[in-house]
Amino acid sequence: MKRIILALVLVLGLAVPAAAEELVVSAAASLTDAFTTVKTAFEKANPGVTVTTNYAASGALYKQIEQGAPVDVFASANMKWMEKMVEGGFVDKAAPVVFAVNDLVLAVPHGNPAKVSSVDDLMGAAVKRVAIGTPKTVPAGNYAMVALQDMGKWDALQQKLVFGESVRQVLDYVARGEVEAGFVYATDAKRDEGKVDVATVIALKKPVTYPIAVLKSSKQSALAKKFIDYVRSPEGQKILAGYGFSAPK
Repeated sequence: MKRIILALVLVLGLAVPAAAEELVVSAAASLTDAFTTVKTAFEKANPGVTVTTNYAASGALYKQIEQGAPVDVFASANMKWMEKMVEGGFVDKAAPVVFAVNDLVLAVPHGNPAKVSSVDDLMGAAVKRVAIGTPKTVPAGNYAMVALQDMGKWDALQQKLVFGESVRQVLDYVARGEVEAGFVYATDAKRDEGKVDVATVIALKKPVTYPIAVLKSSKQSALAKKFIDYVRSPEGQKILAGYGFSAPK
């Protein structure tokens, strides 16, 4: 009888499926479309794994993690917030790696009603509102602010600036024609092609780079590293390229 019970226990034990593994990835808003595709591909390549994604401005994601949000992987749209993660003790200094590069552009509503072709044109009477991500928390906004300061245009544009909580919100303002122009990434403009046009690419002293890292607090560190390896793999880079991102040099 004991042998029968033992056999049943073994059979039932084998019949119970392995517990599903869940990975939480917090990524910059500009990665929304690309990482949603990466997530699907990674899950398909790793049966039993569920990737939960959370998208927002990099600064907002940092604050969530600082307040205790359970996150395994953090992907930022600039080095500033990744460095803050290291300084805060959330990420090992050697952990971050750059996996993608982007461009900052000046986008306008499709058809370019205000005839904007350069940053200088933003000073004209035809331009009433210019959208920009909040520089303190939105990397695209910070890149734009620094570029405008370098051009000597930042102070002159203050009365026209409309601030967005993320680069995607800025993109929406432009696409809906609520502003005459806005600073977004090239990948965002590509996403809404047909609704927005690119007036010009903004020259930056530092390129737009995307670092990614595993958090020290992750209980799925091996799986998190596997996800990062996938993002950096030929398959992952092909997905990113499809959304307009460039590979780091």
